[in-house]
Order: sequence, then structure tokens, then C-alpha cells
Amino acid sequence: MTYEFWYWNGIPGRGEFVRLALEAGGIPYRECAREQGVETSDLVADMTADRPHPPFAPPYLVAGDMTISQTANILLFLGERHGLAPADLAGRLWVNQIQLTIADMVAEAHDVHHPIASELYYEEQKTEARRRAEHFREHRMPKFLGYFERVLSRPGGWIADGGRWTYADLSLYHLVDGLLYAFPKRMSTLARDYPQVMALHERVSNLPELQAYLTSGRRLPWGDGIFRHYQELDGN
Repeated sequence: MTYEFWYWNGIPGRGEFVRLALEAGGIPYRECAREQGVETSDLVADMTADRPHPPFAPPYLVAGDMTISQTANILLFLGERHGLAPADLAGRLWVNQIQLTIADMVAEAHDVHHPIASELYYEEQKTEARRRAEHFREHRMPKFLGYFERVLSRPGGWIADGGRWTYADLSLYHLVDGLLYAFPKRMSTLARDYPQVMALHERVSNLPELQAYLTSGRRLPWGDGIFRHYQELDGN
């Protein structure tokens, strides 16, 4: 089966967590919104089409008669069906738990530059963003990264037992990559305190299964999206 994958064109966003799993898993898929001639209106039309289980927003995956949305939910499905997570129930739930924790931090990283409303421009909420950024840098980044460091401080260096990466390892790589882009000064200070996290970032970046994708034009650059770099929001 070739899955139909839908996400906003032009930004990595939450869709990138799914892309990394699809690419590393060698899973056939179509990036529907990026196909020639497809407009944003086409994505909206497909998303709002009459179907038994409509998505609230991208990303979503069409798998035969199923439409699966929410990043962690899509990855739970792919992990079980394509061996990107442990085979046992406890292992699958553990990897999903880490994915949901990653999603919590992703939401907080986004709210640094849009603390009031996503519909407002950053320039309309800069004062609030500065306050939110300070708290995120000083308290929330160490809290989350400290937890991930503890999770990775087990033999093997991967999130789950078995000596192999899971989709959550790929997602943690992408989260750290986004933090390095958005908060380079702060991450330069924090990196030494979380060597296991930084080692995982390096390890995933060198996975043979990902090299063709990471070096291709299909890997979208950072910019407007969840992770944004504003110099005034970064700090040691």
C-alpha cells in the first residue's frame, strides 16, 4: 500500500515527525500537498471531505478506508504495522508515551513565539513572547531534556529495548534539531548537561536509512513553523 500523506506545504511542522518515520522505515507514501498542481485549497478540500473519521487538521494519513490524524496517533499506527516500535504492548505504549511527551514540548516551543494566539502575528505579541521565552529557556527546556536524558541513560542508547531505533527516537532527534535552530545560544549551554540526548541526535542524523532523505530537497529547511529563531527570544 502507498499511503497518502497530507500536511501543509513549505514547512517541516508536525508533519516532519511522520515523514522521518516513513522515510526511515522505507514505507511508500505520496506527499499529496507537494505534488505538482496541488494548492492549499486542495488540501483543505480533502481534509473537509465527507468521511467516517474526518481529521481536525493536518497531518493526516490515508490508509485504504482509514483516515488517521494526530501525529502521535499516526506514528502509533505506523509503528505497529511496520515494525517501528516494539512488538509487545508494553513496549508500544512506552514508545507512544515518549512521543506524547515530545508533543507536549513541541507545543510549548511553539507557544514561545505565539503565546497569545496563533492567529496573531509574532509582532503583535512580542512582549508576551519575551516573558514566555525566558520561562521556557530557564525551566521547561531543562525539565524536558532532563527527562529524556534519564530515559536514554540505559544500555543501548535507544528509547526502547531491543538495540534498534523506534519512531520516538526519530522524533526526539527532530525535536532537538528544532531546539538547536530556535535556541542556539541556550542549547550550546544546555548540551553539556544532556550528553545522551545529544548523542542520540547525532546517532539518528547518521542513520543509513535516513541519509537519502536528509540530503535531498525533500527535507524542508527550518523557517516559519513550530520552531522559529528570533534572536531576542534566545539566551544563555
